[in-house]
Amino acid sequence: MKPREPAELRARLAEAEETLRAIRSGEVDAVMVAGKHGPQVFTLQGAEHAYRVLIESMNEGALTVAADKTILFVNQCFARMVKYPLEQMIGGSFRRFLSPQDRAKLRAHMKRADESGAKLQVLLHAGDGSRVPAQISIRPLADRDSKGKTIGMVVTDMTEARRNEEMLRALSHRLVQTQESERGRVARELHDHVTQLLCATLFRCQVLADTLPAHGGPSKGEAVKLREMVGEAAEEVERISRNLRPGVLDELGLVAVLRATSTEFADRTRVPVELTCARLTERLPPDTELTLYRVLQEALANVEQHARARHATVCLKLRSSFVELIIHDDGVGFDPERYLGREGKGGLGLINMRERAIHSGGTLEVRSTRRGGTQVEVHIPLPRPTKTRGRGKLARAC
Repeated sequence: MKPREPAELRARLAEAEETLRAIRSGEVDAVMVAGKHGPQVFTLQGAEHAYRVLIESMNEGALTVAADKTILFVNQCFARMVKYPLEQMIGGSFRRFLSPQDRAKLRAHMKRADESGAKLQVLLHAGDGSRVPAQISIRPLADRDSKGKTIGMVVTDMTEARRNEEMLRALSHRLVQTQESERGRVARELHDHVTQLLCATLFRCQVLADTLPAHGGPSKGEAVKLREMVGEAAEEVERISRNLRPGVLDELGLVAVLRATSTEFADRTRVPVELTCARLTERLPPDTELTLYRVLQEALANVEQHARARHATVCLKLRSSFVELIIHDDGVGFDPERYLGREGKGGLGLINMRERAIHSGGTLEVRSTRRGGTQVEVHIPLPRPTKTRGRGKLARAC
């Protein structure tokens, strides 16, 4: 072997390694190989230069994966997102970035993904051990040269969106707490001052009506009507005060306030309410009781204002790990997606109910169809049982 041959071999090996590196990193679009019949050009599948420039300029991760989750192409943005070197990702499995639960979700979405695509949210396992919340948009890709199914993915980092959402929820929770505090203050003012003043006025009206002679004519009738109007005003102010902050909730607990609210609603609207309550052996946490009461209050307000229902049911159930409240009416129904779904038009009452449930660690679900009635379900987890509870016990059934 001539002395220069090892140097030439090393140069060729270095050139081959550089070519392989460029192919794997997507820096080339085609490879020309010398053959017996002259140079041959091999175009790298899916490696059009304009396409790669566009994909690499994206602020979102982009991948092409085979049916077995093998990564065929990935851009730099996704590599930075999961903190892996780009050259170590192509040819590897996308499953390395997912938990077993998210793998199952991805598999199900890939099976039913059509031309319109599908979306799912996952936690990506990054190379440094961190977890990155992300949304994956899936779309099948037409590939005439491949027998297997090829999937295109666009991965959006949801870290900032999740942070903003948490901040908004925290702000919403503080607003709710401030609102409840103000409601309590106004309720006390109404009960301690306005109601007492109206009661005193009612007493004076009664005295005036009694002092007028029976044959006093119009004056006697006006005094009686004035007494009745003041009495109705006092009852209405007391009702508003109870709705703002019912004292029975603090004194007797959730079951008592559910019964009182349902009875008052039925008497006032003439819509019968069937109430069924589980037997509670002890008081629920204050936040849980208040959340369930506010959900019932808002749901019945919607029944009164919109449902045109003839009957309603309220059911409180106690499960092993959570408490469940279900409010159902046989009214005209509506489209929940319009108020709680993607469109998000209006429906502040429903949104308020959902936010209250979420802040209590629970969930709220609304099922409704046009002319098919509405059902509101709220589930709130129960605290772990302890030997002593500071709020006393309550054993009551409806």
